[in-house]
Amino acid sequence: MHHSDLLFELGTEELPPVSLKTLRDALKNNVSDALKAKDFEFGTVEAYATPRRLALIVRDLSDAQPDKEVERLGPAVAAAFDDDGNPKPAAAGFAKSCGVEVDQLERIQTDKGERLGYTISQKGQTLSALIEDILVGALKKLPIPKAMRWGDSSAQFIRPVHWSVLLYGSSVLEATILDTHTDNISHGHRFMAEGPISLHDADDYVSKLKAEHVIVDYDERQRMITEQVKAEAEKLGGFAQIDPDLLDEVTGLVEWPVALTGEFGTRFLKVPSECLISSMAEHQKYFHVLDKGGNLLPNFITVSNIESSNPRSVIEGNEKVIRPRLADAMFFYEKDQQAPLESQQERLKKVVFQKQLGTVQEKAERVAELAKTIAPGIGAEPELAHRAGLLSKCDLTTQMVGEFDKLQGIMGTYYARHDGEDDSVAIAMTEQYLPKFSGDKLAANPVGQCLAIADRVDTLVGIFGIGQAPKGAKDPFALRRAAIGLLRTLIENQLELDLVDLIEAAAKQFDGKLSNDSVKTDLLSFIFDRFKSWYADQGISANSINAVMALKPTKPLDFDQRLKAVQHFQTLTEAESLSAANKRVKNILAKADVEVPDTINSKLLQESEEQSLAKTIASVEAELVSIDNYQERLTRLAALRHDVDAFFDHVMVNADDPAIKANRLALLKKLQDMFGSVADISQLQN
Repeated sequence: MHHSDLLFELGTEELPPVSLKTLRDALKNNVSDALKAKDFEFGTVEAYATPRRLALIVRDLSDAQPDKEVERLGPAVAAAFDDDGNPKPAAAGFAKSCGVEVDQLERIQTDKGERLGYTISQKGQTLSALIEDILVGALKKLPIPKAMRWGDSSAQFIRPVHWSVLLYGSSVLEATILDTHTDNISHGHRFMAEGPISLHDADDYVSKLKAEHVIVDYDERQRMITEQVKAEAEKLGGFAQIDPDLLDEVTGLVEWPVALTGEFGTRFLKVPSECLISSMAEHQKYFHVLDKGGNLLPNFITVSNIESSNPRSVIEGNEKVIRPRLADAMFFYEKDQQAPLESQQERLKKVVFQKQLGTVQEKAERVAELAKTIAPGIGAEPELAHRAGLLSKCDLTTQMVGEFDKLQGIMGTYYARHDGEDDSVAIAMTEQYLPKFSGDKLAANPVGQCLAIADRVDTLVGIFGIGQAPKGAKDPFALRRAAIGLLRTLIENQLELDLVDLIEAAAKQFDGKLSNDSVKTDLLSFIFDRFKSWYADQGISANSINAVMALKPTKPLDFDQRLKAVQHFQTLTEAESLSAANKRVKNILAKADVEVPDTINSKLLQESEEQSLAKTIASVEAELVSIDNYQERLTRLAALRHDVDAFFDHVMVNADDPAIKANRLALLKKLQDMFGSVADISQLQN
């Protein structure tokens, strides 16, 4: 069997930049999976992507499938022959399908009895015979939201296809890919290449395309952009703040990156920097520059897709484009400030949050009341929390947020400060949306924390209350993210709020709009599931999580503290023995056929081991009264190990005397309750 490198390139019109990396990775995975499914041998797979192409190099790929022996099973022997041993039609038909006589068939023992069988030697198909189906199938599986047709072709793809390259070693494999016939001719940069590129083999690909001003390696192109942008910023005496999403998009826009610096004028700097940054990034895909103090400089960095002989002309062209954009942002900012933020409430009355739950203004009013209820429990001023809730959604109908929706909350802060609102109220406008994503910062201001909690609880209770909980991958109201954000806010800010109290307080605000009577139960179950996934992502074992989950603590901070205590307990040498003992205790008590007393009768303690355990339990129980810390409680309980082990080694729980038996069960119940004050340690044995 021969092995060589396979090169595949699909040349297209400009691909969607935000999807380019996803398309590259999906094509690599799809082709790799298809080759494995077809039993081809191969080494590494290199994936490439530019705005005008998707490409793969499969290293050390076999030129054919391996030959293999295929065992075919036929009818049961009992049904294949008559009483005289003559073959019945079933046997004859199976033999014919195998191309042999009945006497050439084998008898194979299976778990369903003896059956006729035949082993066929199947020759592997060649790569050239299968590669077209493999590639076409891989392309069809790409995550393309909407395919298009072009010209008079019946082919469909995300963009029109113009060429395809398919080389195995130095030979062209003939195939038709999306109505293009494969050859060894690629094309370089749309404007800077001198002409078509003839490729000899896969090793030619990267270097020959680079010679024609195309960096085919997405990651290399991204590194070049990052380095160039940083270098341009350093020339200005500042530093570039590179947004990862913008970097991905720009990488998907250029084949030959050339970073250039322009200037937009200091007069625009009186507009909030977030507005200018959003305008530059969203409209023009520019990177912004900050000075050493973190202030925005009146400059931008653009990444051109061409190496111009007159870069100054390119810069001036970009400057002419960006200034009107920034002038629009300045206009929106000044216009919005002509009326107080709270005046936007009238507009919010016409914006629907959810048909059954009312308008955005109604939601803001519910959030305000809930935030006021929450405030005393976390040290916030109730009236300020209520005021922040009423203003919380007002910036949504401003012109600036209408143009740049990512500025919601941020503009609320600016406008609230302009109106002279208390600064904690202004800060809460931004903090209500925190955290926005995994690992994001949290609301730090108590009023902001009230808003962040109230807004999420209102959404969760409302949507669950009308029976629209997330199903499968569908989560239109981002309830999973809302639940995780709620948990993080409560736990990481050390806020001792109870989920049941929050849910019940929120439900009262809906004034009969909720139709799901089990909203509290359903929502608690949903949040507990988020607990599981959140902690699992941190590498915490399911047994540890379940040990705490068994107690169903409804204060997230309390849940977290118990879990950390269990994790610490598992590092102790006594943990294994005590968790096993707790499981044994749980099983014994579950099977108890007598009523277990609440107290231990010392007069009924006969064996020295049960007397010792009872004495130690009493001593530890007295100490636990003054220990609030769960970790300390479990550490102290670990001292019971010796007496617990001795008890089970020498004492018969199910004694013949019913009174003694019940007393020993009471001893075990006391032991279980002491550990159960922190978690169900028996779960660690599952």
